[in-house]
This record gives sequence, structure tokens and C-alpha cells, in this order.
Amino acid sequence: MSEARHKRLLVLFPGALGDFICFLPALRILGDDACVDLLARSEFADLAPPAVSVHSLERYEIRRLFAPGAWADDRVRNFFAGYAAVYSWMGAQVDEFVHHLESLSGGAARLFPFRPRDRRSHQTDYYLSCLGALEENRRLAEIALPPQAGAWRDHFWRRQALTGKAVLTLAPGSGGKEKNWPVENYRAVAEWWRRVTGGAVVVLIGPVEEERGGLEVFSDCCTAVRGLSLGQAAALLARSDVYLGNDSGITHLAAAVGARAVAVFGPSDVLQWAPRGRAVTVLSRKVACAPCADAVMKSCSHRDCLTAFSAAEVIGEIEKLPEVATLTRGGAGITV
Repeated sequence: MSEARHKRLLVLFPGALGDFICFLPALRILGDDACVDLLARSEFADLAPPAVSVHSLERYEIRRLFAPGAWADDRVRNFFAGYAAVYSWMGAQVDEFVHHLESLSGGAARLFPFRPRDRRSHQTDYYLSCLGALEENRRLAEIALPPQAGAWRDHFWRRQALTGKAVLTLAPGSGGKEKNWPVENYRAVAEWWRRVTGGAVVVLIGPVEEERGGLEVFSDCCTAVRGLSLGQAAALLARSDVYLGNDSGITHLAAAVGARAVAVFGPSDVLQWAPRGRAVTVLSRKVACAPCADAVMKSCSHRDCLTAFSAAEVIGEIEKLPEVATLTRGGAGITV
């Protein structure tokens, strides 16, 4: 192991899946010449670069930083003593947290706001700029699939008789229902896909969608998949012929694994949140009130930015994809 590899860094990152995918290029840079302990959501371990070890952010030593006297706590001091530097995208606005982290790291802590002040820059570029690496590192997120996830996917393909079929994967949910294209439109796209390709449609249902319900509409025409790890979801997306979803973490994941991805954006800012990948199409409707702030988004009464997209329009955009023409029966083209 090189001398640089003996250096240990601690990274604190509180974001959800979409945030984490945007953070991956910066995380990879941190891991280029050091071993990194990332405190985040533990499920991100499936997606992290090889030099990064992922642990839960929900731990005593981090909670203690928000309370008085953390610098005098032996357990907390010993935890931070082993790191050459600490990078934190949490707590930058909390004076007590900042003071404790700077003291415990011996002045080797760098704290950044979780969101950029300029919301018109892409979230990936913001994280890179925090490291002073924006200009020379226009990297896409890269994800190496865990071998066990690939084995699961191959078994799933055989069990569902998907081998040799054109597969469309849909993710009709997201963390915020106000960002979701109407579910009946997803149903229309699924019916169209099956009719013109003779293929299959897989619907990813996460914990949030399971709790909200309303996806029974797919029960008679699609294969619903629940309870996947992020590695399994990544493997499934990588093998799909086309992916369609909202502004969501799963859409960012689809883009990151190189899937032919189509994202329907409504109230979110495309400049800040468009998924980046080798084969991504982002559909957004220019309306006067979009993009909008979270508070406005949650109370919007019309959702014109999303409902203005008909199923036929989105199907028309999918039809334009060069890969899709080869999937139609007889290669004769698609009729909506």
C-alpha cells in the first residue's frame, strides 16, 4: 500500500440517494489517494468506490458534536484522532457543531453547506467545487456493480422469462409525490411498450411507494419488484433496454449505470438536478412558475409542469431513441 493510502479521511454526508449519486465524482477524488470512511446512509455501501468504506451516520460520536462539551468526551476524541482530515457537508450552519469538529480534528476539518448558495449550478459541480476540482474533473458518477447483485439480476431475468425480451423499467415514484408524473401515464407507456415491442415492463416499487399505495394499476401488465438493495436495483437498471422515471434518486442511479434513461422533470430545476449519464434524455415543460421552491412545490394546485406532458408526448420522445427502433416488431417503426 502506498504511503498516501495509509492516510485516512472521514466524510460526513447526510443526503438521500439522488444527492449521493451527484456526490460520487467528488467522493471518488477523495478516495484517489486516501482511504475514506464515509458516514452516510449505510445502504450506499453497494454503490461506493473501492477505497470508500460506508458506515451509518447515525452514531453517538456525530450526535455528540451538537451537544455541549463534546471536546472533553474521550470516546469522541478517540474517534476523530485517527483521521488526517474531516470533510463535512452537514452542520455548517450550527456553531456548536462547527466548533467541536474543528477542535477535535486539530483544525483539519472542512465544512460546506449541503446545498450551493447558487442554485443554478449542478449539484455534482457544487460538490466538486468544494474540493477545488471542478475545472479538471468533469467526471460522471461511476458505479461498479457488486458481483452478487449481477448474479441476482441474472436469476431474476431467468425467473421472469425476460431473456431475449425488450425490457422497459419504470420507476413511477420519488421521495416527493409532487414531483411524480401521473401514474396513469406510466400505465399508458407500459401498454404501448408491450404492444409495439412484444417485450416486458418492470416496475420498481420502493418503500415510499409501498407506503403511499396507488400502484395496483400495474398489476395486470407489469412485473412489480419490491425490496431491492441498491446494488440489485443498479444491476436491474443496467440491463434494461430503456428506463423511464421522475426526478428521483432511482433516475440518477439509472443514469449512473449507463442505462438509456428518460427523466420527466416538473417543478425541479433541471440545471441543478438533471441526472448525468452517457445516455440520458430529460423532458421538462417550460412553464412560468417552474422551477419552484420546495414550499411552493408542495402546495401547488395545478402541477402544469407535469400534467401538461401527455403519455403520447413522452412515448413520442422514447420513440426517437436510436435503440428503440431496433426493438419494435419487424423493425418497422412505432405507432402511438
